[in-house]
Amino acid sequence: MLDVGGGTGNYAEALQAEGWEVVVVDRAPGMLEHAAGKGLATALGDAEDLPFADASFDAVMLVSMLHHVDRPAVALAQTRRVLRDGGRLALMMFTREDIETLWCLEYFPASRSWMEETHAPLAEILAELPGAERLPVSFADMSDMSLAALHGYPELMLEERWRSQTSYFERMQRDHPDELEAGLKRLAVDVKLGTVRARPGSASVIAWSKPRDHEPG
Repeated sequence: MLDVGGGTGNYAEALQAEGWEVVVVDRAPGMLEHAAGKGLATALGDAEDLPFADASFDAVMLVSMLHHVDRPAVALAQTRRVLRDGGRLALMMFTREDIETLWCLEYFPASRSWMEETHAPLAEILAELPGAERLPVSFADMSDMSLAALHGYPELMLEERWRSQTSYFERMQRDHPDELEAGLKRLAVDVKLGTVRARPGSASVIAWSKPRDHEPG
């Protein structure tokens, strides 16, 4: 299995424990050092230009990383290329429709434009993967540490140690620090009053099989 944009290898480590032989590919050497420290095979490379031959893997996974890619269609084409015929792709992502479930955008409205820009509509992803199936994801706890999971716990959103786990709040701190501060103050008041519409966000797993030579699609 290839874990594209697998970072420090948390998901790859879990799949390796299930019996998969996993290779983590990422463009950040520092991330790969952590993955290698977990006993995982690693490769330095970009999702848009994977350093592997055609049909090299039985399965490929991309977890919460497609919104960081400049050209998602190119990255998906690369995953199709390195999969063997009949191989499986699992893409865990936040679609444009999933973004609409995030109530925090009401507190940090400057983020809406770039969140919508970097998260493709479901139909756009399915067009790249004909015959794919969407499996909805709901979050019951914080084990995933994603922004969507954090939405079920507004009180934790007020704590920097939890916010720092998400690229969303990293970008807010970098690009909109004043709005971040103001939004957190509003949120703190609403948490105290119990008026926050607390509910976890949603995510999508896209499951796809690469057709065999004799299959259409």
